[in-house]
Amino acid sequence: MTEFGAVGDGVTDNTAAFERAISAISKLGKRGGARLNVPPGKWLTAPFNLTSHMTLFLAEDAEILGIQDENRWPLMPPLPSYGYGREHRGPRYGSLIHGQNLTDVVITGNNGSINGQGQSWWKKYRQKLLNHSRGPLVQIMWSKEIVIANITLSDSPFWTLHPYDCKNVTVRNVTILAPVFEAPNTDGINPDSCEDMVIEDCYITIGDDAIAIKCGWDQYGITYGRPSRNILIRNLIVRSMVSAGISIGSEMSGGVSNVTVENLLVWSSRRAVRIKTAAGRGGYVRDITYRNLTFNDARVGIVVKTDYNEHPDLDFDKNALPILENLSFTGVHGEGVRVPVRIHGSWDIPVRNVTFRDMNVGITYKKKHVFQCAFVRGRVIGTISPAPCENLDIYDEDERLVKFSTAQNATDIDYGV
Repeated sequence: MTEFGAVGDGVTDNTAAFERAISAISKLGKRGGARLNVPPGKWLTAPFNLTSHMTLFLAEDAEILGIQDENRWPLMPPLPSYGYGREHRGPRYGSLIHGQNLTDVVITGNNGSINGQGQSWWKKYRQKLLNHSRGPLVQIMWSKEIVIANITLSDSPFWTLHPYDCKNVTVRNVTILAPVFEAPNTDGINPDSCEDMVIEDCYITIGDDAIAIKCGWDQYGITYGRPSRNILIRNLIVRSMVSAGISIGSEMSGGVSNVTVENLLVWSSRRAVRIKTAAGRGGYVRDITYRNLTFNDARVGIVVKTDYNEHPDLDFDKNALPILENLSFTGVHGEGVRVPVRIHGSWDIPVRNVTFRDMNVGITYKKKHVFQCAFVRGRVIGTISPAPCENLDIYDEDERLVKFSTAQNATDIDYGV
């Protein structure tokens, strides 16, 4: 960076230096690209764009800082699968580090950091002083062969890491931080219409969902038609006091399938794992596998919600009903959980083929209704604790039928618990 005139004093505006450096790298693609080294220091910058065949390498004690003046952040068109900016109609702010139509991009380092300095954004958002939707910290769109590893991302204005319509993405050994309160919508990682993605060995404590898999919002997502699929999430420690550790939705109109979540610890959180959708979304959530989950001090462990009625406008098709099926939970443990399971299907949106096996969660609420179900079909294999709701078929450890449920449409949801 210093070769391009940058000064890492936390005060100098280095936007032009980043642009000069990346322009130089863009000319080296046929020779394999190049690595841009960010040495120790605080490197203040407005948003800038990456190029293909480059590595952005942050040394230990290197910190890229986002300029807080929103007038320095470019405006971009709304995402096509959302129709509007997520918070306002019209254009949205871009991300601090941005890329479109790229191949072979690496953001890594010796745990250097990218800091969005989101405090001013959060304050203006709460005071309704922003006329456009806030931008992510890092957003890569319509790209492939992306690796993000060995760095810290902190205090994003909005969602932190947002791969959009990308293929072959690896996120490994990344720490993502924001205040657990007073940092609205600072999701950690949001794979959005992404395919073939791995997220592993990460620590996330954040002001919204630690991870939220998305793929479009109502009629806009249905029309865009890009699913999120083939996603592996493993070996994570996450915390979300406001929302959930791992979410799917609620913007899932392009469809979500073939997702595996394993070796996950969720601590001191409002919800642990959640699927959320509503009439009007369309799409599907299917073939989702959860293995080896640990919940420590969570208000609700497993949540499936089908009435998350937040819509971009009133033109959505109320008959566009999402499909929820083939959800598997194996090896669910923990303690200090108020409601271990709340699966809230409906007559129009039933939840089909749910399986629970090897579950033992210590609860803090000793009354009934700790395993809550409505319009759910599925099975329990072996003995689980707490006792399952009556909507589920019972099988023994050898998967032999013990008892068919006769109450698959029974409703036993108690939001007061």
